[in-house]
Amino acid sequence: MVLAWIALIALLLVVTWVSVLSVSRARRLDRLHVRTDAARAGLEAALDRRSRVAGRIAAALHAGGRDATALHSALTGARTAAANDRESAENALTRALSEIDRSAVADGVVRELVDAEQLVILARRVYNDAVRDTLGLRSRRLVAWLRLAGTAPLPRYFDIADPDPMPTTGRRSVA
Repeated sequence: MVLAWIALIALLLVVTWVSVLSVSRARRLDRLHVRTDAARAGLEAALDRRSRVAGRIAAALHAGGRDATALHSALTGARTAAANDRESAENALTRALSEIDRSAVADGVVRELVDAEQLVILARRVYNDAVRDTLGLRSRRLVAWLRLAGTAPLPRYFDIADPDPMPTTGRRSVA
């Protein structure tokens, strides 16, 4: 009889421990998904800002008689890309921006472009860090076995080439 009570108490302790652990992991996972969504929104805003500045540069190059065809097409591709094609479109825009002669553009616009590019680099790192943390927790056994992620989609890394943010004039290369 005493052995049955000890087994029952041990079983209740294990169930309580698993329940507390499950609730804490589910809450953490929810916070990570919210963080990932916020970081994605920040990344989208940074990419949109860079796109607006690139549009100003393309207009300035076109008005100055310079050939800005590659920049215009890359800019159009980045603005109209679907979510699953956004990485390649943004990489094309990065390459096009690296090919322009920045000395032909006003210094204020070039500085704004450098700021926008640095913001894209930072936003991409923040987003990818959030994705890494979310995927790390989602790969835990308890989370997978109990399906604590629910129906939330699996986040994906956003991999684009980082531009070299240092030079502000002349040709530059993509890192």
